[in-house]
Amino acid sequence: MSYEHILVESAETEGGRVTTITLNRPERLNAIPPAMADELRDALIDVGDTRCFLITGAGRAFCSGADLAAHGERTVSGGRGAYDALSQRYNPLMVQMAQCEVPIVGAVGGPAAGVGCSIALAADFIVAGTSGYFLQAFVNIGLVPDGGASWMLPRMVGKARAMEMMMLGEKIPGEKAADWGLIYKCVSDDALMEEAKALAARLANGPTLALGQMRANIMQALQHDYPAALHHEALGQRRAGDSKDAMEGGMAFLQKRKPEFNGE
Repeated sequence: MSYEHILVESAETEGGRVTTITLNRPERLNAIPPAMADELRDALIDVGDTRCFLITGAGRAFCSGADLAAHGERTVSGGRGAYDALSQRYNPLMVQMAQCEVPIVGAVGGPAAGVGCSIALAADFIVAGTSGYFLQAFVNIGLVPDGGASWMLPRMVGKARAMEMMMLGEKIPGEKAADWGLIYKCVSDDALMEEAKALAARLANGPTLALGQMRANIMQALQHDYPAALHHEALGQRRAGDSKDAMEGGMAFLQKRKPEFNGE
């Protein structure tokens, strides 16, 4: 499938296929119009034999937020239009990221702002370069955070830091984000893609079905009470336990060797 606003490239690693999705509007710091959100969602739906996604941005930014002036789609700049754009275009993307059946790695250089911050933080592992920063700038223009930020941030860093990000609207540099536990790690800009690709390859070499079930279990646990979380874990364990990777993992343990997972 061809796309206008993103680049999609798949490559075989030692363990399995990694698909890299690059937000590709560097002249706009990868600001994301509704059509681009649709493309990113479609790319994440088309898993195929991919065992890990890596999302990054072209040029000097990860994503500077929603594009308020792309191709006449100035629908996200007010009232009813903003509601429609979020409900019909951006929110379905965020739901797809949450429901993806394989791990997602985010590589953040430069700004991850507005809904771009939400997209970055929806990844399972976020690696930032030293130029990377996370910004909830909505307060500066009289708006409220969207893209799931109000749900994600308090769960990721607690109420006080979520309030700091959302109500003060200040940049959180990559190093500070790592100290907070908001992201996986911060590395030099030169090492960013190497680190992110190595992590994606490691995940692609893992038990894909079990990793996908872990994602689902965590999302369920964040939304339900403890007994419900236990129930979903049991269901997930039953599904994972019937997989070929689980059989291979058990045999490798007994034979004292490294397992060779194939994602089945």
